[in-house]
Formats: sequence, structure tokens, C-alpha cells
Amino acid sequence: MRFDELPLCDEVLDGLDAMNFTEMTPVQEHAIPVILEKKDLIACAQTGTGKTAAFLLPLINNLYTEPRAENAVNAIIMSPTRELVQQTDQQMEGFSYFVPVSSVAVYGGGEAADWDIQRNGLQKGADVIIATPGRLISHLNLSEIDLSKVKYFILDEADRMLDMGFFDDIMMIVNRLPKERQTLMFSATMPPKIRQLAKTILNDPVEVKIAISRPPETIMQTAYICEEGQKLGIIKHLFSEKTPNKVILFSGAKIKVKELTRTLRKMGLSVAEMHSDLEQNERDAVMHEFKNNRVNMLIATDIVSRGIDIDDVTLIINFEVPYEVEDYVHRIGRTARAGDEGMSITLVAPDEQYRFKKIEEFLGKEIYKIPVPAELGEAPEYNPKAHKKRGRKLGKRKRSRKKGSKKYFKKEKNFHSK
Repeated sequence: MRFDELPLCDEVLDGLDAMNFTEMTPVQEHAIPVILEKKDLIACAQTGTGKTAAFLLPLINNLYTEPRAENAVNAIIMSPTRELVQQTDQQMEGFSYFVPVSSVAVYGGGEAADWDIQRNGLQKGADVIIATPGRLISHLNLSEIDLSKVKYFILDEADRMLDMGFFDDIMMIVNRLPKERQTLMFSATMPPKIRQLAKTILNDPVEVKIAISRPPETIMQTAYICEEGQKLGIIKHLFSEKTPNKVILFSGAKIKVKELTRTLRKMGLSVAEMHSDLEQNERDAVMHEFKNNRVNMLIATDIVSRGIDIDDVTLIINFEVPYEVEDYVHRIGRTARAGDEGMSITLVAPDEQYRFKKIEEFLGKEIYKIPVPAELGEAPEYNPKAHKKRGRKLGKRKRSRKKGSKKYFKKEKNFHSK
């Protein structure tokens, strides 16, 4: 379906035309008509499906074509991280190029002057506020800000916000909003906690569910079936003769990321680490160095796998098999962007084989297994069923330890709200 088949105003369509947007993605096709009809919505759609445009376009259209409060905040978009706030703000700027609708991005970690700019936008009434929960709460606690005219409240990546411990912050903001409003909730997954939040803040919502898309065929997906102790040897073998160029290596734990960074530096590789223990200025500096090819390889936790656009990434390495198919798709989706080709390599230890088989089942195909170099010793047989019970127990133990830690939640919340 084409955008010009929707009842969008000419100014919004002009912006889409200037940006060469013609065909809608499935989530846009299903969500935009619902939003234009002023109904509440809960949409399950992963990052990369065009969901940002799915809520921005009807929001801009409605703000422009209907009466709205002058010098007042009319809409709030909540996102879990500074990076997502920045990207949403950039898209807002593009889509509203021909429409006099104002927006302000509200997040932490910048210059001291940014606070004053954000506060002025909130107090003088930018039409749309795009914010992380923690930063918006800080402004609400320290300044007189009127949210009584808000007509639209949008939660982007709601599951991540709850995982990061933002439930109380979200409800604190909800309690300051008018009862009569349109609320939209977008989430990559639909666990019970998301459905409970939807029941609490949405009014008779329409539900849109878009299946997890498979990675594009332009990504050559490969794997090594190996012992845990062979993984570093495989990395060394991969780059013994060829310098890595724009490579992201993912690991699920910060401790492992730090350990790998130290080890790979000793091997003479140009690497940098990216995880939630870094301050915002450190993260910005790392991303700048990586984007400008002054660092060849980024060793990262999943904070990089969602919502950050990095051009020209040639290779994704999963040092461990992700616990969820969705995480695998998000990770390898950092390569082969904008029509380019890319490659992914997943290192699969015996107790990860069952998880890896689940990924293959989702993809509907077997991923090519690269033979482990002979000098690293004998590799294990690929027999996922034999390792099913052990892998499940280990994964359950690791997830419960991670999710049950108050310290973990506090750390992640503080990191993403900065």
C-alpha cells in the first residue's frame, strides 16, 4: 500500500515525497489508519520495521489538521534510551519539514546548556516532547511544567522500558496526563507485564501484531560449532592475516565485553568496548571513533543491537548464542543496511546448540557451519537434542540471575535515562 492512499494532509505527503517514501511497511499499513481514527493502539513490532514512522506520521498529521493548544505540550513520546530519542527526533524533523509542528528532545548526558533548552521547550510548550523517562521525571520534579493539554501519549519499545525498571516513572508521568487522550504503545514483544501495562493505561485498544521479520538475504549467516575454549582461537584465526573493518562483536554480559576487549587488544586488534558502565561522553566518543574508522572493532552488549544506525558494518560476530531469536535478528541486522551486503558469524558452544537450533527453525533453514581450524583441536558434533536439557537449565539460571538483581535494574535504568 502506498502512503498517498492514506488520508494524510498534503504537507505530510510532500515531506514523504521529498524523502522518497512511497510504499508502507506492514506495521505502517496496519497502525496508521487506526491512529488517524483516534483509537488507542498496542502494536507488537520489532525494531527496523518502520514503526517510528507508523506513529510519527499520523501524529504530525493530526496535530496539523486539528485545533491544538498553543504554547503547550500536545504530545509526549517516551523512548528507553538517549539514542532512540535522538533518532526519533531526527525523523520527526524530516517528516514535519513542511508542517509547522515543533519538537524538543529531552535526554541526559549532554552539555549543561541542554538542560535549559529542554526546560524551555517543556515550559513554553513544544508541540511534541520526545523523552527518556528518567530525564522527563527530573524536569517534572524540578520545574513547573504543564502537561494538562497533552492529547497524545506514545510509548516506544515499551518492553525495554519495563525491563530497565521504568514502570514507576511511566506511571508517574501517566498520572499527570489528562484522562482524555490517545495512547499508543509499541513493543517488540508482548509478555504479560506489557499486557498488564496496556490494561492500565490504554482504553479499548486495537491490537496490531507484526511477526518478527527474518534477516535479509543480503546477510551471509554462518557459524562455528566449537568448544567454549576454542572461541578466542577462532577470533584470532579470523583476523590473523586480515585486519577487521567495521566489525561488531556482541556478548551478553558486560564483564565478558571488558574481558574480550582486553584480550583482543593484547592480540594487536584495534577494538573499543561499549556497555552500560561507560559514561555518556565515553559512549559518544567510542561511537565517533568507530563510525570514522579509527576503531576497527566494537565489542558490545545488546545496547548497540537495537535502534542505532551504523553504516558500512561488514561483519557481526555473536560470541555466544543469544537467548532470544529476536536478539539474534536485531544483532545481525546491524550489517547489510541500506541494501549493502554483510556477514554474521555465531560461535556455538555445546550448551548453546539447542538455542542455536531454535534460531535455525525460526529462519526455516540451516545456517552454514564453517569448519573449526584444525590447529584448534577437535570440534564437537552438532547435536542440539543431546544438549537440550543442559542448555535450558544454564539459560534459565543465567536469565533469572540477571533479571532478579536489583543492582542490575538500577544500573540499567541509570544508564539509559542519562
